[in-house]
Amino acid sequence: MKSGRKRQVPASTRRGGTPAPATANRMSRPIAEEGKRVTLPRALSKLGFCSRTQAELLIADGRVRVDGQVVQDATHWVDLDKVRLSVDGAPVEAEAPLYLMLNKPRGLVTTRHDPQGRATVFDCLKDVAATHVSPVGRLDKASEGLLLFTNDTEFAQALLDPETHVPKTYHVQIDRLADADLVKTLAAGVLHEGERLSARSVTILRQGEKHAWLEVVLEEGRNRQIRRMLEALDVGCLRLVRVAIGPLRLGDLEKGAVRPLSGAERDTLRRLVDEARRREARGLSRP
Repeated sequence: MKSGRKRQVPASTRRGGTPAPATANRMSRPIAEEGKRVTLPRALSKLGFCSRTQAELLIADGRVRVDGQVVQDATHWVDLDKVRLSVDGAPVEAEAPLYLMLNKPRGLVTTRHDPQGRATVFDCLKDVAATHVSPVGRLDKASEGLLLFTNDTEFAQALLDPETHVPKTYHVQIDRLADADLVKTLAAGVLHEGERLSARSVTILRQGEKHAWLEVVLEEGRNRQIRRMLEALDVGCLRLVRVAIGPLRLGDLEKGAVRPLSGAERDTLRRLVDEARRREARGLSRP
């Protein structure tokens, strides 16, 4: 074991961080491997211990052992059917995959630990055996709605991959009435701080005397994208609620409530991503 001061690694890299257990039906691209031979960082990710990037830090610090021997080479290959892995002396074993849906309330930050002591989305998971799950993407503090959690990092990465074009649907309340010009401009795209931002589609849901609700569908999850698009047009965002990820809808799940995804829901998301990647491999655009 490497001596000296250990590099500080986020809590999510330890047991209870961002896991990705090996399952038979993966959404990841095929990898060139014999049996279950993978690189050491990917092995730790597939077994549910941490992400590959986080694994590289642990490996570099000499905290990872392969069959009892410290390995500090991130390109080292292992066979998941045969190898014994440990981190800081504790065995690393595959865990059962877990997939959860949360109706995120406004005011919570999407992180496990907040240095400012603010309430986090994990406060909603206190009564769930979800020690090892992490959120799939983020919703900012002021946003609400559908947020997924899983200990399957490859499942998460596939959903977040912009190349798969998994749509995210939002209902957005704005501080003015909407018209055809606003809808057309948002869909065509706006420039904000030098970055071009656009939506897959924008429609008007309903209008009151002074406010309107829009449905905005995105394919890229850029930071605060909808808020920035509206800001570029001098339109205020009063509420922003994510109501769907692909075909998976928030439905009538109560605010702050959590439930597991059904097998059918997981399979539907997998098929969506698999189909997108097959189109990509054939050089086809999304439908």
